[in-house]
Amino acid sequence: MTDQPGREPEQRLPVPRAPAEAVSPERFSAPPSARRFGLTPERAAQIVRQSSNARFVGFLAVAVVVLFVVVYYFYELGLPGGLTQSRLAAETEAQQVTAVERGYNIYQANCARCHGVNGEGGIGPKLNDQSKLFWHLREDYLEKILEVGGRYACGDPNSLMPVWSDRNGGPLNYKAIEELIAFLRATNEREYLVRNPELFEPVIDPATGKPKTFTGWRDPNWRPEPGATPYPACWKDEFTQPASPPAASPGASPGASAAPSAPAGVVLEISAANIAFDVAELRAPANTPFQIRFTNNDAGIPHNVAIHEGSPTGPEVWRGEIFNGIETRVYDVPALPAGTYGFICTVHPNMTGTLIVE
Repeated sequence: MTDQPGREPEQRLPVPRAPAEAVSPERFSAPPSARRFGLTPERAAQIVRQSSNARFVGFLAVAVVVLFVVVYYFYELGLPGGLTQSRLAAETEAQQVTAVERGYNIYQANCARCHGVNGEGGIGPKLNDQSKLFWHLREDYLEKILEVGGRYACGDPNSLMPVWSDRNGGPLNYKAIEELIAFLRATNEREYLVRNPELFEPVIDPATGKPKTFTGWRDPNWRPEPGATPYPACWKDEFTQPASPPAASPGASPGASAAPSAPAGVVLEISAANIAFDVAELRAPANTPFQIRFTNNDAGIPHNVAIHEGSPTGPEVWRGEIFNGIETRVYDVPALPAGTYGFICTVHPNMTGTLIVE
């Protein structure tokens, strides 16, 4: 309703209210049964059962934690008495095995041409000699000679031994140097797998269907004789050969001789030049000793002739002495049964040929 002109405004607010009645407090309170402070027997028994279960669960949790700590302790450190190996030692050994197997590939790719596939020597000195491995071929010595080259051993700036470490311009980084040294210092107590250099998968021998293996050169139990003189650091004397080495004594293994001791008979002529044999096939009589007249025409480069069963990669049945050129020597070869053989230069496995004995 609106106000009328000339009239006094109507008072509309506040609107009068009737007095409210007081509300009983029981309306907002729980029933008396809910306000009791005592526990019923059923509730008390339930609390006891819950407490017992909680203590049992806590005991199991503590027992599991304690058992885990004990098991992990022995897993890390090994069982007493050497029953098991510690995890750290096992991992260290596994890494060492990997380093040796990688070092084998590095050696075969870079070092075998001069020092021999099995460290037997050739252009360079042999490395599988136990005296050398005991006295000189230690980690610090090998690291130094790989870093600065052959002049570290003999003081010869014209040494054929090059620098290998990339610190001085060589091709191998520190990791490859470590792996190569691990291979050179590997012991003969265990077998290692020959692995593919690219994929690092085991190489399978097609003849046996089993992975190829190799062993280290160093015998950890070898000790020099009392009073023995340490092997000299410079090994140039290894390449000083007598002009006319004596013939092999009776019962000795067949080898090279500048003075033929076998009866006069078949003499096979063969020569080496530019790291290659001049003939690819030779023929010899069966069950009869014969001679090989071998001429090494590569100045300053060692060669020899070795005979292997079946093919140049078969088992070795005879080996002639390694010598530097330019020189000619006569090898006495024992009687061989009829069959096909391979001949090879031990120092340079790419020098091969076929020997037919009939």
